[in-house]
Amino acid sequence: MFKRMLSAFGVGGPSVDTVLDSPHATPGQVVTGQVRIQGGSNDANIDQIVLSLVTRVEVEHGDHEFAGVSEFLRVVVAQGVRVPAGQPMAVPFQLPVPWETPITAVGGQPLPGMTVGVRTELVISGAPDKGDLDPLLVGPLPSQDRVLDAFGQLGFQFRSADVEAGRIHGVQQELGFYQEIEFYPPGQFAGRVNQVELTFVTNPHELVVVLEADKRGGMFSSGSDAFGRFHVTHQDALNTDWAGAINQWMAQISQRGGHSAFGGQPGYGQPGYGQPGYGHHGGHYDDDHHHGRRGPGMGAVVGGVAAGVVGGMVLGEVVEEVFEDDGGEDMAFEE
Repeated sequence: MFKRMLSAFGVGGPSVDTVLDSPHATPGQVVTGQVRIQGGSNDANIDQIVLSLVTRVEVEHGDHEFAGVSEFLRVVVAQGVRVPAGQPMAVPFQLPVPWETPITAVGGQPLPGMTVGVRTELVISGAPDKGDLDPLLVGPLPSQDRVLDAFGQLGFQFRSADVEAGRIHGVQQELGFYQEIEFYPPGQFAGRVNQVELTFVTNPHELVVVLEADKRGGMFSSGSDAFGRFHVTHQDALNTDWAGAINQWMAQISQRGGHSAFGGQPGYGQPGYGQPGYGHHGGHYDDDHHHGRRGPGMGAVVGGVAAGVVGGMVLGEVVEEVFEDDGGEDMAFEE
């Protein structure tokens, strides 16, 4: 069964279905698959076959917030495709997943509130025809997973996750948005820290971990209390005591209670210098205002929440529901 008839050709036109070799991916990986087309009653010509990655992005505007669908990767996989009548054909593709792609699954379970989809678009006689979404479960890199595991070890509880439009001060980004994963703090910090937000900014060489505590205002307001930022290579992240670093940061901001933040610079050929968890932060203090709200935990915590929220629904239905917003208008976020 092919998903969608190409309405531009009328009754008896060709149909199309995009099939991923695997619905699972990680940032920086290449997703492969095929766009399968079944010829209709007559020969047909397709100008272009375009695949894109899209996600839902929240935009703050004054006291209000609205959501839209952001296309953050667009690849033309074929041009000038002739589809013979009644004949099947397959167009293979490779789709590189940007390093800053939001995480949508932890421990194999969908992350509530998060969706990334592969969208197939066919340009016929110069007119684009945007098709259905194929969900893509984007899991954390091993370096990101180490940080998420530390949140679980310390007793943080997942609250929510979303993607916010904007950029983080002092951090180089390719995409015009960032993911926020929000946790309730462990019991020993209850009453002093309301919540903690975690953001990853990743490139092929480095993982930047940004923490924000007690979010009370917008991204550019002065309502947030404390920020922490760590820059590590992916390899160093695997050998870092993240539980120790995060616990030390939490203890510090709890004691200070005001605008305080620090950033460590682990690695860079200086063993132990500024390394989270070594009891010494040789880096610098940062007053960088960050972002703000929602977040996951490690597999056990997130998996339990996801099972309760998603229940027996198939992921494709979740994708369609998430992206049915405000008339379905797209927001442009260039790489």
